[in-house]
Amino acid sequence: MTIAAILGGKGHDVVSIAGDRSVAEAAALLAARRIGAVPVMDGDQVAGIFSERDVIYGLEREGAAVLERRVREVMTAPALTVAPDESVLGALALMTKRRVRHLPVVERGRCIGFISIGDLVKYRIERIEADADAMRAYIQAV
Repeated sequence: MTIAAILGGKGHDVVSIAGDRSVAEAAALLAARRIGAVPVMDGDQVAGIFSERDVIYGLEREGAAVLERRVREVMTAPALTVAPDESVLGALALMTKRRVRHLPVVERGRCIGFISIGDLVKYRIERIEADADAMRAYIQAV
């Protein structure tokens, strides 16, 4: 099971933001899309990740003034990324070890997708359920 399989099911659309946008605009984007993070793009390149955690940490440090700052000033950088041929288990291990919940999928330097830990867990559960169903069918057929 690879990250490419995840993208095959969920698609390659990536909601992103530019680093020169304000934190307030980025927070509004997260809220409007009901998502927890977006890659911060510099052209086709991933410059970092902006997440709800960045908003919370900024509010703790600076109060509401952080909302006027640029995304590039508060984003998490450099971004951890995965390739489409990375295994789902490898990506889950990376997310767990580094305590991140989102990873840009990068191929030949370009961002081709964005996955969350929820995407990976959902895929794993579906595969486990499919395997269990196949095993039940096999046992009943014998």
